Amino acid sequence: MTQRLYERSAHLTTFSAAVVSCTPSKHGYDVVLDQTAFYPEGGGQPGDTGMLGGVRVTDTHAQGDTVVHYCDAPLEPGAAVTGQIDGKRRFDFMQLHSGEHILSGIVHARFGYDNVGFHMGADMVTIDFSGPLSPDELQGVERAANEVVWQNLPVEITYPDEESLKTIPYRSKKELTGRVRIVTIPGVDICACCGTHVSRTGEIGFIKIFSCQKFHAGVRLEILCGRRAYEYANTLIEQNRRCSTLLSARAYETAAAVERTLSELGALKLRAAQLESQVFAAKAEQLSGMANVLLFEEGLTPDGVRRLADAVMARCGGRCAVFSGSNEAGYQYAVGQPGGDLRDFTKRMNAALNGRGGGRPFFVQGSVRAPRAEIERFFEEED
Repeated sequence: MTQRLYERSAHLTTFSAAVVSCTPSKHGYDVVLDQTAFYPEGGGQPGDTGMLGGVRVTDTHAQGDTVVHYCDAPLEPGAAVTGQIDGKRRFDFMQLHSGEHILSGIVHARFGYDNVGFHMGADMVTIDFSGPLSPDELQGVERAANEVVWQNLPVEITYPDEESLKTIPYRSKKELTGRVRIVTIPGVDICACCGTHVSRTGEIGFIKIFSCQKFHAGVRLEILCGRRAYEYANTLIEQNRRCSTLLSARAYETAAAVERTLSELGALKLRAAQLESQVFAAKAEQLSGMANVLLFEEGLTPDGVRRLADAVMARCGGRCAVFSGSNEAGYQYAVGQPGGDLRDFTKRMNAALNGRGGGRPFFVQGSVRAPRAEIERFFEEED
């Protein structure tokens, strides 16, 4: 059994311990100590990383009552070692986990929904609730959560006895027995939790909900708290500043500027397509009555390739093939033949030119990874 020092103080990042065992494993070396401040993965929170006796700890997991440290080098059993947790990473998790408790407590109190999923990802923290939340409700929850932060309430850790536990209305995903760790934020949340938390809510800094999506019968929120929320918000602000400069718009008017730009771009695309169709029609007229036609045109979209092939095949007397691209990037193609059956032809072409694609018997589209000379040679041999 490993004595878990982080349960006494989540702020503890340096400690001394004795090595109980060290065994080779697929993780490197599994090291067990008599006591540790490293938090093992659990409850949606990742395990701690850091240094142990000069050896890197890459992850921490629990095996029953024992905490196992995944190390990249061995440590001598019986040796006295000093542990140093990655303090910045630990504090990030403390802010995130405590912030999640505040949000979950408020949602539970206001709407009766349960927290049915919690995960700390590399970029975002996700919380799954058992019922729906409207944008206005989310805004109210977020505001209330930050009011709790600004009140700087204590975060209390207790281990009630069995009889006392029966009288406490704590949140839990399952019925618990034995020694239960209760995390309480007075007036906000009471939850059974084994994770690491701040001492007072003011340490969280602020709480931000970044997205809400329907998830099963409820919703999934993406949130950040504290330092990660601050850094992510700064990234968004910098992105908006750059957009503001590019669009010649005030920072709070970038959405309207983007809508205006997209509308203008849509009109330009429509006009360009109309002019392109006129050019395609003129080219088709020039090729009227010809037999098989092979065309290479620069700068066409896949839709442009299709429309040019469609226009020319209606005027020529045989098979029409249009390619657009480059030797380096490859070519998009469209091949058509009124009343024809191109299925066998397409199989041979794709095989010969490292291509892929298909379609209807008389009209196919796709791409090839072959230089122009090889494409021309294939069509000469087919003709």
